[in-house]
Amino acid sequence: MRKVIIDTDTAGDDTIAILTALHYFDVQGIMITGGNVDFGQQVENALYTVQVAGKGGQIPVYKGYQAPILQLGTDKHLTVEDVHGSDGMGGANFPKAEQRAETMHAVDFLIDAVHANPGEIELLAIAPLTNIAMAIKKDPSIVPEIKHLHIMGGTNNDLGNITPAAEYNFYVDPEAARIVLNAGIPTTMVGWEMCTRYSIMEDRDHEDIEQLHTAGSAFFVAVNKVVKQFNKAVHKINGTTHPDTLLMAVAANPTLMEKSGNYYVDVETKGEFTRGYSVVDINGRLQKPANVTVCEQINKPTFKEMLLEVLRAIK
Repeated sequence: MRKVIIDTDTAGDDTIAILTALHYFDVQGIMITGGNVDFGQQVENALYTVQVAGKGGQIPVYKGYQAPILQLGTDKHLTVEDVHGSDGMGGANFPKAEQRAETMHAVDFLIDAVHANPGEIELLAIAPLTNIAMAIKKDPSIVPEIKHLHIMGGTNNDLGNITPAAEYNFYVDPEAARIVLNAGIPTTMVGWEMCTRYSIMEDRDHEDIEQLHTAGSAFFVAVNKVVKQFNKAVHKINGTTHPDTLLMAVAANPTLMEKSGNYYVDVETKGEFTRGYSVVDINGRLQKPANVTVCEQINKPTFKEMLLEVLRAIK
């Protein structure tokens, strides 16, 4: 199995994405980055998700940076409990898992793991890119040793989900996103617009999931309660969105990506209205070499079947 490291800000869909990665990959560890909800809660959510997968104590969880690179003093980045519930898990308030987080910092874990497995580790990034950026800054020699980077983040000239211009992961720490995208790592990006077109699970899909009657399907239903209501009210979407799980599915099965393009991608860090906007230079106007494979079309029925496979397997 392919060796991967997950970088997450564990809330709702991150948890289903983790379950998906644990199903399809040899997960070396999970790193936590400041993002969706309270950092400590994110750590607990990741630990509990590993337990749900039946792998408690087998997959180490590492605490990383709790805040964006340029966050100052007592400033706080924007968290989104209104999307995922106060606990990030749809208000389920699951008990704590028995497993505890490791003492090593996530950045040090990433650097050590890459050097110990040169050319083998792929990164599955479903959070702000702070941890990965700081690892690159601390030890640039890891860059040529990373096999591939899969990013859920940004948009391809489309509507954002946290501002009109920006997707949440890039918006929270655009400086980190710029560092990572320009580092020279082979990269695939699945943007928010792919999620709204291809990852939505509508009421009928939820019925199919509930009918599995497994621990996996029950967990899915629980963590998606709040986001279903939020999507209908804010995004005008009739269903739950699964950007992080979609990223994992594309990484596991690249043929799921029916269309893609190689483009130069960068991130706006200074705009008054466009901070966090991902610039995808489709027509090559910036005259810079392509650095990212951008996903442009997904086979949705296959994605749904992969999701069902994951949830069916968790008894």
